[in-house]
Amino acid sequence: MKELQDIVTAFDKANTEGKQTALATVVHVEGSSYRRAGARMLIADDGQLTGAISGGCLEGDALRKARLVMAQNKPMLVMYDTTDDDDAKFGVGLGCNGVIHILIEPIFTDKQDNPINLFKLFLSKRQPVVLVTLFSLNDKQAPQPGTCLILTEKEELRGSFPDKAIKDALLADAKDVLKNGNSVTKTYLYGDEFTCFIELLQPTVSLLIFGAGNDAIPVVQFAHVLGWHITLIDGRANYAVAARFPLAKRIVIAKPEQALSQVTLDDRTVIVLMTHNYNYDIAMLKQLLPLELTYVAALGPKKRLMRMLDELKEEGQEITPSQLKSIYGPAGLDIGSENSDEIALSILAEIQAVLKLRNGASLRDKVLVHNRKAEQIIQQEQPDGKLKSAIL
Repeated sequence: MKELQDIVTAFDKANTEGKQTALATVVHVEGSSYRRAGARMLIADDGQLTGAISGGCLEGDALRKARLVMAQNKPMLVMYDTTDDDDAKFGVGLGCNGVIHILIEPIFTDKQDNPINLFKLFLSKRQPVVLVTLFSLNDKQAPQPGTCLILTEKEELRGSFPDKAIKDALLADAKDVLKNGNSVTKTYLYGDEFTCFIELLQPTVSLLIFGAGNDAIPVVQFAHVLGWHITLIDGRANYAVAARFPLAKRIVIAKPEQALSQVTLDDRTVIVLMTHNYNYDIAMLKQLLPLELTYVAALGPKKRLMRMLDELKEEGQEITPSQLKSIYGPAGLDIGSENSDEIALSILAEIQAVLKLRNGASLRDKVLVHNRKAEQIIQQEQPDGKLKSAIL
C-alpha cells in the first residue's frame, strides 16, 4: 500500500501548492504487462508523477493525456496495445506484450468522495476494503464514472452508484470479493453498459521485530523501503532507541511477558525474533505459537529452534502441526546470505513470498509468470436482457 500512501501524500502537497491533479489507474490487462490492474499514478499539471502504471514506457503518453483530462475536467479511458510491433515505443522493447487499459480521471477537490478521500478512508484504518472503479470498456466515448465506491470490512459504504440498476448485483459482488479476496473485472449489461473493476485492498504489512541489535538495522531499512509499518521491541532501553532506528514507526521497551499487550496483531502482522537472547526468544515463542500468525521468523540455526520447541513441550505446552506452519526457522530464503544485509534481504523476501502464497522460486523456471485470470472480463446477461450476477 506504499504506492497509495505516496499518492495521497503527493496529492496533499500538490493541492496545497494549488496544482491540479489527475489519477491514472490500470483497470484491465489482457496478456502481459509490467503492472497489473490496480496500479496507479498521480499526475500533477506541472508533470510531477507519483506511482507507476508501467515500467516507464507509458508514463510520458499518460502525462499528455492527463493534461487533456485536467483541461476538460472529464475522465478518459486509454488503451495501449503493446502486442503490435508498431507500438514498440509503448513497451515491446521493455518486454511488455499485452493490451493495457488505463483510466485517467481528474481529481475534484470539492467532491467529498473523490478517489483521494476514498484512499484516505482506507489508509486510516487497518481493515481490508473493496474499492470499486467503473468505466465503459467497449465505448471509450461513454461516461467513465471512475473510482466511485468503497465497501468496508463492516460492509459500510462510502461513495455512490452511478447507475442504480446495477447496485444490487455490484454490491453482492463487492461483498463476495471482500469475503473471498479475489479482485475481479466484470461487465454489467443493463441499459448502459459498464465495466467494473472490483479490487480488494489489504492493509500494509505490520512488521514486529523483536531485538534491537545491529543486525536489525537493515531489516528496518529494507522494510521501510517496502512501506511496511515497523515496530521494534526489545527489553534493553539503551539498544532500542530512535537514534539507532529512525525509520521504525514505533519502539517498545518491554519484557517478553509485557510485549504482546502493547501491540496489535492481525492477519497482516508478521514477526521476526532476533534478540539473540535465548530466554527472551523462547518466552516470546511460547506466546506466539497458539496465535498461529501468518509468519514468525526465528533467527539462528535449526538446532536452536528445535531446542526451544522441545523445552516448551517438556513444560507441558501442546504444539500442533498448524502452529508449526507459521514458524520459519532458520529464517529467510536460501540465497547464500552471509552478512546482516544479505540475511535481512532473505528474510524480507521470504515474508513477501509467504504473504503472496509463493515459494520463492526463480521466475525463469515458471511456465506462466502472471496469472491474469482474475482480470478477465466476466459478462453476465440473461436472455431477457436483465442483469445476471456471478463471479467465476
